[in-house]
Amino acid sequence: MEPRKPRNGAVKTVRPFSAQAFLESAGVAKTIVEYAGGEAIFTQGDACGHVMYVQSGAVKLSVLSETGREAVIAMLGAGDFFGEGCLAGQPVRMGSATAAARSTILLIAKPKMIRLLHHQHAMSDRFIAHLLARTIRVEQDLVDQLFNSSEKRLARALLLLARYGKHEKPIRVAPKISQETLAQMIGTTRSRVNYFLNKFKKLGFIEYDGRHPVKVNGSLLSVILHERA
Repeated sequence: MEPRKPRNGAVKTVRPFSAQAFLESAGVAKTIVEYAGGEAIFTQGDACGHVMYVQSGAVKLSVLSETGREAVIAMLGAGDFFGEGCLAGQPVRMGSATAAARSTILLIAKPKMIRLLHHQHAMSDRFIAHLLARTIRVEQDLVDQLFNSSEKRLARALLLLARYGKHEKPIRVAPKISQETLAQMIGTTRSRVNYFLNKFKKLGFIEYDGRHPVKVNGSLLSVILHERA
């Protein structure tokens, strides 16, 4: 963050733009909706009309095949946008969004979001940064699925859920989600997820009792950095 010098010579600190504060301000037209854990935010095939922003909580994005098989494509947390496909002309939702925990979501109608992006340059910069980060994440997820073991994929998923790498001080406690959801995220079975969670617990990488959210320790990174037997 670079200081700015006003004309009187004093040094003034320029605060970084906060999308959260901007979207929560009274001047932004939006709808605020609270969802209970497990409640559908939108379903695959629903009409597209809003861009959404996670104010608090956690959101699961998933797609359903014609045979009824569900795949989890992303887990989102506070500060993430989703549903932006409407801006690209998608008439219906290509997947489903479900609150993975009690969540507060801001809904911004498509025309209003377009006006914001056209007239609020700091907001459009933040939104572009989000889209680029999402693209990078999708590419990393693909590489993860193609080349890494299910143990590494689970370790990476837990670290991402705990927001490692996104904050100076990670949240550490991952949102409470089921072993079935974790299995869908990394492409393996629930029994394998259970086995690796217990293994990570014994090694001191996580704190886990099956009833409460997983507490993730930074040492879990060693699973990603070094293949374990």
